[in-house]
Amino acid sequence: MSKIYRCEESETRASGVAAAVEAVQSGRLVVLPTDTLYGLGCDAFDNAAVANLLATKHRGPDMPVPVLVGSWDTIQGLVREYSPQAKALVEAFWPGGLSIVVPQAPSLPWNLGDTRGTVMLRMPLHPVAIELLRQTGPMAVSSANISGQQPPTTAVQAKQQLGSAVSVYLDGGTTPVGQPSSIVDLAGPLPRLLREGAISAERIAEVLGMDADTLRGAR
Repeated sequence: MSKIYRCEESETRASGVAAAVEAVQSGRLVVLPTDTLYGLGCDAFDNAAVANLLATKHRGPDMPVPVLVGSWDTIQGLVREYSPQAKALVEAFWPGGLSIVVPQAPSLPWNLGDTRGTVMLRMPLHPVAIELLRQTGPMAVSSANISGQQPPTTAVQAKQQLGSAVSVYLDGGTTPVGQPSSIVDLAGPLPRLLREGAISAERIAEVLGMDADTLRGAR
């Protein structure tokens, strides 16, 4: 049976985070607030849970699941190489609305979908998400909606779509940004802007020392 925990009050938040941690460690799905949208998440290293996440969203492995982390340091154990470009973007925009696609460490035992040797990483700017991630470790997290439907900005909207498929819903209020993260692909010879969302191409390009049109047009 699924339950919504209202995380704006400290007592309920503690109970909710504890329940979410137990659910993640048991291979079940949880919904958590982030700064951009609500996310549907599970243990990134539990391949059965990730497969269940994709099935719950009615989505195939051709659209791999991103990974959320709770600290800057976590990224270093997940990537093949922590490049100067990745480091610059992390230091400029994490926690926040930027996802980066990087070559993953070859030894990782996870199966996030058809990633072709890469992983999309982000550290969200939301206290509830950070509290959860620091207890669970990296989580596979996608927007908390059925594929093709509107991504939710509240826990209630997420529950209307996902229902009892999710064990724990953490309600952190309406998400402050309300739009997806921007995505930069660092896996190729040049950085590529795959999606312009919460952070503008101009801000990203400035950190990378390149022209925004080049960042957009390298696709």
